[in-house]
Amino acid sequence: MAQDRIKLAAILAAAENAAPGASLDVVARNLRDRFDARYVSFLFVDIVGRQMVRVSEEGEVARNGHAEQLPLAGSDYDEVLRAQRLVHRPDGPRGHHVIAPVTNRGDTIGVLELYLPHITRDVLEQVAETAHALAYIVVTDRRFTDLYFWGQRTIPVSLAAEIQRQLLPSAPSCEAAEFTLAAALLPANDIAGDTYDYALDHDTLHLSITDAMGHDVDAALMATLLVNASRGARRTGRDLAEQARLTHQALIDHGRGTHATGQLLRISLDGSSAQLVNAGHPRPLRLRAGAVDEIPLKPNLPFGVPAPAPHRVEDVDLRPGDRLFLYTDGIQERQAQHVDLHALIRDTVKEHPREVVRTLTAAIADACEGRMADDATLMCLDWHGPNPEGRHTHSGANAHSGANA
Repeated sequence: MAQDRIKLAAILAAAENAAPGASLDVVARNLRDRFDARYVSFLFVDIVGRQMVRVSEEGEVARNGHAEQLPLAGSDYDEVLRAQRLVHRPDGPRGHHVIAPVTNRGDTIGVLELYLPHITRDVLEQVAETAHALAYIVVTDRRFTDLYFWGQRTIPVSLAAEIQRQLLPSAPSCEAAEFTLAAALLPANDIAGDTYDYALDHDTLHLSITDAMGHDVDAALMATLLVNASRGARRTGRDLAEQARLTHQALIDHGRGTHATGQLLRISLDGSSAQLVNAGHPRPLRLRAGAVDEIPLKPNLPFGVPAPAPHRVEDVDLRPGDRLFLYTDGIQERQAQHVDLHALIRDTVKEHPREVVRTLTAAIADACEGRMADDATLMCLDWHGPNPEGRHTHSGANAHSGANA
């Protein structure tokens, strides 16, 4: 085991010395030297979540100016991403086809694909560990190169969409012993100003979801005000009431008469408290013991609307095993009204939150026939509670969250 750690440390050290975007070369060389691996590549999901985009050795995406795209649905890649388990199959003269998840803290970054002439359990375990190391490499590389962003863009991206995407966290999923979180934003044809955000401190999980009035670039600019005002307050240690006040004031001062609905949620990882500010937003849903209910909240005006009193901070009853949903009103738009959201939530109770948001947003997109009149955003949180038994997040987190199981 110590020797394996030394090998992984060597991969990470070599990747640090490689040019951003060339880290796959380092991993591929390492796998060739150790296991005679061939045809090594890294694949990640495109911007709309329907294709896998391949990055081959020596940065083929960037060098050739195009990316190979492969369908995701029903593929081995889909199986690996969903189950978060390595898959291997014999493939005639090529040897053994191996696909391993490349995941960091619950964020399914992509998969590592290769062919091996011979396999053993030990070899497969080391390939899985190498894929986990690649996750850290890609997370670091993304800070310095546009390669992965470029490869994801299998469809044109408008200015409003560019602004909106840059406001979102770099990872749509996050996992720790106490919780599992996943989010998705399904944009309208004309961007409508939805955002979500989260941050994990050493003792607190912060969540937010907002929906700015308007469409296209104007809505994206208002969303920029919202997100940066709340982040600025959060990052200077302000409490939830002050975060809400400063977010509200930012729209009053700079929002040109516009407004936005939203929610700010703060959860102590020791289980001592969960607090929420609701600014005219749809009430969250909670799945507990197989039943789906709205969380009762007192009304507050949206951010940016002058009010005689500050936004109220309310306590939320959150227990281990609960699954919590924050969403924008695009989930309930007219074309999607026949989608039984409560039934879908109950039917996906045993799925990981990543798959829950994927299933629900796909149902909304299908109901709207791909023509969204409003953004639809969804956050799914499984709360496991402090010191949950059997929970660990090694090599990409548990495949099944265990919510309400």
